[in-house]
Amino acid sequence: MIPASLHSAQPADWRAAWRDAVTDPAELLRLLDLPQLAARLAAAGGFPLRVPRGFVARMRRGDAADPLLRQVLPLDDEDRIVPGFGLDAVGDLAARGARGVLHKYHGRALLVATGACAIHCRYCFRRHFPYGEEAAAANGWQSALDYMRGDPSIDEVLLSGGDPLSLSTPKLADLTDALRTVPHLRRLRIHTRLPVVLPERIDAALLDWFGALPWPVVLVIHANHANELDDSVAAALAALARRGVRLYNQAVLLRGVNDDEDALVDLSTRLFELGVQPYYLHQLDRVAGTAHFEVDDVRALALVERVRARLPGYLVPQLVREVPGAASKTPI
Repeated sequence: MIPASLHSAQPADWRAAWRDAVTDPAELLRLLDLPQLAARLAAAGGFPLRVPRGFVARMRRGDAADPLLRQVLPLDDEDRIVPGFGLDAVGDLAARGARGVLHKYHGRALLVATGACAIHCRYCFRRHFPYGEEAAAANGWQSALDYMRGDPSIDEVLLSGGDPLSLSTPKLADLTDALRTVPHLRRLRIHTRLPVVLPERIDAALLDWFGALPWPVVLVIHANHANELDDSVAAALAALARRGVRLYNQAVLLRGVNDDEDALVDLSTRLFELGVQPYYLHQLDRVAGTAHFEVDDVRALALVERVRARLPGYLVPQLVREVPGAASKTPI
């Protein structure tokens, strides 16, 4: 079982950084000396700005086209209604197996551990997801665990959200203690952006939790641009690797962020330097409010081919799209 020490009080450092996030678009523009963008801010709505100050510090002052800023700043482009862009572009709700469980693919079940994130990415495919109704934590994981115990074909659980590492370490320990009662579970996968946007989260208590887990652990981080991967992120990833965590990255192809051959080459190269395997490059999920990020398939394929010509195959992520009802991610 998880050592009792992991259930002690959580250090305040990462929580303080979480609470200190920038949530006012006007403040973000002041910090970056970009008052000219104020006229382009989106109308107030249900998906507010949230970005840790450490991530803001990696943005270029005075650069309205900064690729990190573009990922988080709510612009009026989001207010446009575009045909083909809906509330549940990837069919999450149709794949509901139990409260908090999405079961799309054979052998794997996804647990919606929480709706909380340290950063609100404007292209988020779950920006309209009803977390209040569907998060597994709401009933102490019970229905999710019953579902997974009842299906012996499930040998891998994915912790997702929101961001599962936004849960306190004691809460994560409670969850994985409960997952030990699923006898056919062979692997644990965690999808998280926190090592990139809030590397303070990778503290001693969390590393001890990782080290105590009984299954092979795959951690899939999410970085879209090499500028996200500073020295603080490098240290967090190195600490995870020392605990035997297997590290992969999935990115989203985003207009104005990384739809550029050099940007994609730099991202894969930097990831490999940090011990992270490039995994997927996702075409945008067509969620309402995100159309301004879309890159068409013809251009996306041409970009990947140019990257392939410059890098060894193991550094070229697979270009994929999530198609509702498909048996797996669909290669493009």
